[in-house]
Amino acid sequence: MSEAYLIEAAGEAAGVVIRERSGFRFFASGPQFSSLEQRVYRRTADATRAAQALARQAANDNVHRQRWS
Repeated sequence: MSEAYLIEAAGEAAGVVIRERSGFRFFASGPQFSSLEQRVYRRTADATRAAQALARQAANDNVHRQRWS
């Protein structure tokens, strides 16, 4: 049986990671996290940090777009 863990960022499901021999493989839950798709992380916390960083970047990009609109 495989081990799977939900990864959350910015209050939403970013994806799941599944344990493999080499670590935890990320599967994105939507297009906003697709750049993390299929990446392998050593720990679930590493995948969470990557998803949170991506969510923060997207939020910052949205703020900058709103200021210049």
